[in-house]
Amino acid sequence: MTNSNQPKKEFEQISAAQQQAILEKYDVESNTRNLSGVMKHVIFFGLLAFSLFQLYTAIWGQFPAQIQRTIHLGFGLTFIFLLFPAKKGGRKDKIAIYDYLLALLAVVVGLYWTFNYETLVQSFGILSQVDFIVGLIAIFLVLEAARRAVGLPITIIACCFLIYAYFGAYFPDFMAHRGQDLESLVSLMFYTTDGILGTPISVSATFIFVFLLFGAFLVKTGVGQYFNDLAVALAGKLVGGPAKVAIFSSALQGTISGSSVANVVTSGSYTIPMMKKLGYRKEFAGAVEAAASTGGQLMPPIMGAAAFLMVEFIGRDITYWDIAKAAAIPALLYFTGIWIMTHFEAKRVGLSGLTDEQMPKRSDVFKKIYLLLPIVAIIVLMLIGIPVMHAALYGIVISIAVSFFSKDTRMKLVDIIEALVDGARTALGVVAATAAAGIIVGVVVKTGLGLSLANSLVSLAGGNILLTLFFVMIASLILGMGAPTTANYVITSTIAAPAIIALLAPDATGAAIPIAVLLAAHFFVFYFGIIADITPPVALAAFAASGISGGDPIRTGFNSAKLAIAAFIIPYMIVFSPQLLMIDTTWYATLWVVITAITGMVAIGAGVIGFWYRKMYWFERIIAIATGLLLIMPEKITDFTGIAVFIVLLIIQLMTKDKNGDASPQRVTV
Repeated sequence: MTNSNQPKKEFEQISAAQQQAILEKYDVESNTRNLSGVMKHVIFFGLLAFSLFQLYTAIWGQFPAQIQRTIHLGFGLTFIFLLFPAKKGGRKDKIAIYDYLLALLAVVVGLYWTFNYETLVQSFGILSQVDFIVGLIAIFLVLEAARRAVGLPITIIACCFLIYAYFGAYFPDFMAHRGQDLESLVSLMFYTTDGILGTPISVSATFIFVFLLFGAFLVKTGVGQYFNDLAVALAGKLVGGPAKVAIFSSALQGTISGSSVANVVTSGSYTIPMMKKLGYRKEFAGAVEAAASTGGQLMPPIMGAAAFLMVEFIGRDITYWDIAKAAAIPALLYFTGIWIMTHFEAKRVGLSGLTDEQMPKRSDVFKKIYLLLPIVAIIVLMLIGIPVMHAALYGIVISIAVSFFSKDTRMKLVDIIEALVDGARTALGVVAATAAAGIIVGVVVKTGLGLSLANSLVSLAGGNILLTLFFVMIASLILGMGAPTTANYVITSTIAAPAIIALLAPDATGAAIPIAVLLAAHFFVFYFGIIADITPPVALAAFAASGISGGDPIRTGFNSAKLAIAAFIIPYMIVFSPQLLMIDTTWYATLWVVITAITGMVAIGAGVIGFWYRKMYWFERIIAIATGLLLIMPEKITDFTGIAVFIVLLIIQLMTKDKNGDASPQRVTV
């Protein structure tokens, strides 16, 4: 008997308690208190007030920048200290006395600009003793909140930058500056819009928060589970179906989740048990989910908080739609690469898709296709030029309207209120990350460190573009390990991206730098900062996946990095083939680059896995990988050479596919 619930019966998800335990272990933002009594209600209504404030300013206009951002900061800091214990093993049923004190100080910091706006604006940076103390407290609260809600790496980096700003005169010549006294540093951090109240938290207080609310409302419609059902209906019967379900589902989940780890736990709790039961190794099952879930942040139209920051950092009249459009082909190539690798792995071990009995009834699944309408609406609205924030607001309204199409998904008033609270709770980590990132940006801007490091990287590479890109890649991977996407993008875009820009446009400054160069540099560090989540030894997404699969975390990490090999290649392609970003190019030039890139990934995938139409000899694997690299390089001679060798390899595979044990897929009996 087949019905829409059949896959859920065949492949049980891990329990909600297990999901939460994995999230708390690998995702710092999920390690919150579980309170009861009066404080539970205080926090609930406080978070509701946070969302209502943000909605009010999104609809009727924002307050002056300093007021808007400090109120946003105050809300975030207050609830971080009330919800996040000071240490991982701390009590989760009770708030410590010192946390009440810290929350009270956060309220003072959040309201200080509101009650002293005129005085502070007219002070021209001259601080009173009270101003200085409040600013110093604000810096401390941001660092401590970031440690609790985001993790230790971003806090250590921010502290290092503060030390650099203060002791600048004692650093090596290429990094040296005159240094900032403590009052100047406090003024920069809290009383200008270049530090904590700078661009990162500005984006958090506007675009990011509204899109997080949109994601919370989408979840209330049941779209998360629907992504799984739709993925099974479309890909379940293909060769290696369960793995392809994971890829498809995780790409969709990326539209409502800005966290690789959260994405792994949400979709992986369903797809990983399915893959294991159909014969996939534990490490491979976890790796597929980790690689696909990490790529969710690269998938437009909603790519996580970092994409909104990219709009502001690049400037130059770039819109969010320009970023989403530029990300489309690279994201397609990323998921195509994982799809190809899992396809060859499934053929190698002889696994097929789900049986008819294990498949849902497709007509039942497609009846709920209306659940995707809010996402489609967002795309259309941005395409016709509706401002991003308004598009997100319309998306929320459409999500509520769509929920009424079925009594199973219909939102009641309590559901709407809960979505507002959930959205605010999700935003807490972003508030802490962007505030701490503001410290880093402020120091870089004030000291000129970004340009100094960029010139040093270029000099270290001897002006060689490939070597410079390699150094930037390593720096981005290291800086991205253990840091959330928002924070690692801010760090890498201010420290590493200028090196690429300096090399690609050495004589251009400001508005003279080509848009294609700016986008290529920012996408390069954006990609490597994200795939740090699946790059050993840290690989948080892979570790979370291993918590579900029961596999070895390190092996899962190496498997996920192997499956996502396209992610290590695509950023280089973007730099050398800006046509991929659909900027200043023709459709046929873009199409040619896409075709050769996908063909190259087929060759690389076969070479890495060691199977195409049959098992490959070691020298065939080397030739296949080399052929793929030739096809990816944006030169006519390499493209035509690669195509010629590819055709020869394909013909040989087809002619000899019965040799060496053709592992044609066999149905696995469960």
